[in-house]
Amino acid sequence: MVPPADERTPSKERALVLRPTYCQFSEQGALMSALVIGLYTAPRAGAPVEARAWVEVVPGVGIIGDRYALGLGHWSDPKWPDQELTLVEAEVAEALDLDAGQLRRNIVTRGIRLNDLIGTTFQIGGATLAGVRPCDPCRYLESLTRPGILKALAFRGGLRARILRAGRIRVGDAVLVVPSATPVA
Repeated sequence: MVPPADERTPSKERALVLRPTYCQFSEQGALMSALVIGLYTAPRAGAPVEARAWVEVVPGVGIIGDRYALGLGHWSDPKWPDQELTLVEAEVAEALDLDAGQLRRNIVTRGIRLNDLIGTTFQIGGATLAGVRPCDPCRYLESLTRPGILKALAFRGGLRARILRAGRIRVGDAVLVVPSATPVA
Protein backbone atom coordinates (compact mmCIF):
# COMPACT_ATOMS: atom_id res chain seq x y z
CA MET A 1 0.00 0.00 0.00
CA VAL A 2 1.39 3.41 -0.98
CA PRO A 3 0.71 6.09 1.65
CA PRO A 4 -1.91 8.72 0.76
CA ALA A 5 -0.46 12.01 -0.50
CA ASP A 6 -1.12 13.79 2.80
CA GLU A 7 0.94 11.15 4.68
CA ARG A 8 3.92 10.96 2.30
CA THR A 9 6.07 13.65 3.83
CA PRO A 10 6.52 14.22 7.54
CA SER A 11 5.38 17.60 8.75
CA LYS A 12 7.98 20.35 8.88
CA GLU A 13 7.63 20.44 12.66
CA ARG A 14 8.37 16.69 12.95
CA ALA A 15 11.30 16.93 10.55
CA LEU A 16 12.87 19.60 12.74
CA VAL A 17 12.58 17.33 15.78
CA LEU A 18 14.30 14.42 13.98
CA ARG A 19 17.18 16.17 12.24
CA PRO A 20 19.09 18.55 14.51
CA THR A 21 21.67 16.37 16.25
CA TYR A 22 23.61 13.12 15.96
CA CYS A 23 22.08 11.73 19.18
CA GLN A 24 18.32 11.64 19.48
CA PHE A 25 16.16 11.52 22.59
CA SER A 26 12.69 10.07 23.05
CA GLU A 27 9.88 12.16 24.54
CA GLN A 28 10.70 10.46 27.87
CA GLY A 29 14.31 11.67 27.63
CA ALA A 30 15.89 8.27 26.88
CA LEU A 31 18.85 8.26 24.50
CA MET A 32 17.95 6.57 21.22
CA SER A 33 20.99 5.35 19.38
CA ALA A 34 19.56 5.06 15.87
CA LEU A 35 16.53 6.45 14.09
CA VAL A 36 14.95 6.48 10.66
CA ILE A 37 14.89 10.12 9.59
CA GLY A 38 13.86 9.66 5.95
CA LEU A 39 12.04 7.22 3.68
CA TYR A 40 12.20 7.42 -0.11
CA THR A 41 10.74 5.61 -3.09
CA ALA A 42 10.68 6.25 -6.83
CA PRO A 43 8.12 4.89 -9.31
CA ARG A 44 10.72 3.97 -11.96
CA ALA A 45 14.43 4.20 -12.81
CA GLY A 46 15.71 7.78 -12.90
CA ALA A 47 12.46 9.27 -11.58
CA PRO A 48 12.87 11.70 -8.69
CA VAL A 49 12.61 10.02 -5.31
CA GLU A 50 9.55 10.87 -3.23
CA ALA A 51 9.68 11.31 0.54
CA ARG A 52 7.29 9.13 2.52
CA ALA A 53 6.10 9.25 6.11
CA TRP A 54 5.81 5.45 6.08
CA VAL A 55 6.26 2.46 3.80
CA GLU A 56 5.15 -1.18 3.76
CA VAL A 57 7.89 -3.75 3.14
CA VAL A 58 7.35 -7.33 1.95
CA PRO A 59 9.90 -10.20 1.89
CA GLY A 60 11.10 -11.06 -1.60
CA VAL A 61 9.50 -7.87 -2.98
CA GLY A 62 10.74 -4.73 -1.25
CA ILE A 63 8.81 -1.53 -0.61
CA ILE A 64 5.31 -1.62 -2.06
CA GLY A 65 5.20 0.94 -4.89
CA ASP A 66 8.98 1.36 -5.23
CA ARG A 67 10.74 0.92 -8.58
CA TYR A 68 12.53 -2.27 -7.53
CA ALA A 69 9.38 -3.90 -6.14
CA LEU A 70 7.77 -3.09 -9.50
CA GLY A 71 10.75 -4.38 -11.53
CA LEU A 72 11.34 -0.89 -12.97
CA GLY A 73 14.62 0.07 -11.27
CA HIS A 74 17.91 0.65 -13.10
CA TRP A 75 19.32 -2.58 -11.60
CA SER A 76 16.06 -4.63 -11.75
CA ASP A 77 17.60 -7.50 -13.72
CA PRO A 78 17.47 -10.61 -11.47
CA LYS A 79 21.21 -11.13 -11.99
CA TRP A 80 21.73 -8.17 -9.59
CA PRO A 81 20.95 -9.51 -6.11
CA ASP A 82 19.76 -7.86 -2.91
CA GLN A 83 17.41 -5.23 -4.31
CA GLU A 84 14.72 -5.36 -1.63
CA LEU A 85 15.84 -2.47 0.56
CA THR A 86 18.69 0.05 0.77
CA LEU A 87 19.77 2.22 3.68
CA VAL A 88 22.18 5.14 4.02
CA GLU A 89 23.51 7.19 6.92
CA ALA A 90 22.35 10.81 7.12
CA GLU A 91 25.79 11.70 8.42
CA VAL A 92 27.32 10.61 5.08
CA ALA A 93 24.93 12.77 3.05
CA GLU A 94 25.65 15.74 5.31
CA ALA A 95 29.42 15.26 4.99
CA LEU A 96 28.99 15.40 1.20
CA ASP A 97 26.66 18.41 1.41
CA LEU A 98 23.85 16.47 -0.24
CA ASP A 99 20.20 16.00 0.62
CA ALA A 100 19.95 12.36 1.71
CA GLY A 101 17.27 11.72 -0.92
CA GLN A 102 19.82 12.45 -3.66
CA LEU A 103 21.62 9.23 -2.69
CA ARG A 104 18.51 7.30 -3.84
CA ARG A 105 18.47 4.88 -0.91
CA ASN A 106 15.14 3.86 0.61
CA ILE A 107 15.85 4.43 4.29
CA VAL A 108 17.94 7.23 5.80
CA THR A 109 19.20 6.58 9.33
CA ARG A 110 20.94 8.68 11.95
CA GLY A 111 23.12 7.39 14.76
CA ILE A 112 24.23 3.98 13.49
CA ARG A 113 27.10 2.73 11.35
CA LEU A 114 25.25 0.67 8.77
CA ASN A 115 28.25 -1.44 7.78
CA ASP A 116 28.11 -2.86 11.33
CA LEU A 117 24.73 -4.41 10.44
CA ILE A 118 26.13 -6.70 7.73
CA GLY A 119 25.36 -10.26 8.84
CA THR A 120 22.99 -8.98 11.52
CA THR A 121 19.24 -9.21 12.03
CA PHE A 122 17.61 -5.92 13.00
CA GLN A 123 14.17 -4.43 13.35
CA ILE A 124 12.76 -1.14 12.13
CA GLY A 125 9.14 -0.49 13.01
CA GLY A 126 7.11 -3.63 12.36
CA ALA A 127 9.63 -5.11 9.92
CA THR A 128 12.50 -7.48 10.60
CA LEU A 129 15.49 -7.10 8.26
CA ALA A 130 18.87 -8.70 7.62
CA GLY A 131 21.94 -6.68 6.69
CA VAL A 132 23.30 -8.41 3.58
CA ARG A 133 26.13 -6.37 2.06
CA PRO A 134 27.33 -2.84 1.38
CA CYS A 135 25.32 -0.78 -1.09
CA ASP A 136 28.28 0.32 -3.14
CA PRO A 137 27.92 3.50 -5.19
CA CYS A 138 27.78 3.22 -8.97
CA ARG A 139 28.35 5.37 -12.02
CA TYR A 140 24.58 5.56 -12.57
CA LEU A 141 24.18 7.30 -9.19
CA GLU A 142 27.05 9.61 -10.09
CA SER A 143 25.27 10.49 -13.37
CA LEU A 144 22.19 11.49 -11.35
CA THR A 145 24.10 13.56 -8.76
CA ARG A 146 27.51 15.08 -9.46
CA PRO A 147 30.99 14.09 -10.61
CA GLY A 148 33.13 12.60 -7.85
CA ILE A 149 30.27 11.05 -5.88
CA LEU A 150 31.43 7.53 -6.74
CA LYS A 151 34.79 8.12 -5.08
CA ALA A 152 33.33 10.16 -2.21
CA LEU A 153 30.93 7.32 -1.30
CA ALA A 154 33.54 4.54 -1.39
CA PHE A 155 33.06 2.29 1.67
CA ARG A 156 30.11 4.38 2.89
CA GLY A 157 27.46 4.06 0.19
CA GLY A 158 25.00 2.39 2.52
CA LEU A 159 23.60 -1.07 3.21
CA ARG A 160 21.56 -3.58 1.26
CA ALA A 161 19.05 -5.43 3.41
CA ARG A 162 16.78 -8.43 2.98
CA ILE A 163 13.28 -8.28 4.43
CA LEU A 164 12.69 -11.22 6.78
CA ARG A 165 9.28 -10.17 8.12
CA ALA A 166 6.82 -7.79 6.45
CA GLY A 167 5.80 -4.65 8.24
CA ARG A 168 5.37 -0.91 8.25
CA ILE A 169 8.37 1.38 8.67
CA ARG A 170 7.83 5.02 9.66
CA VAL A 171 10.00 8.10 9.88
CA GLY A 172 11.02 8.25 13.53
CA ASP A 173 11.23 4.46 14.06
CA ALA A 174 14.24 3.17 15.99
CA VAL A 175 16.75 0.78 14.42
CA LEU A 176 17.08 -2.13 16.87
CA VAL A 177 19.54 -5.01 16.59
CA VAL A 178 17.83 -8.35 17.24
CA PRO A 179 19.91 -10.63 19.47
CA SER A 180 20.63 -13.83 17.57
CA ALA A 181 22.79 -16.89 18.11
CA THR A 182 23.13 -17.41 14.36
CA PRO A 183 24.53 -14.73 12.03
CA VAL A 184 22.60 -13.96 8.85
CA ALA A 185 24.15 -15.54 5.74
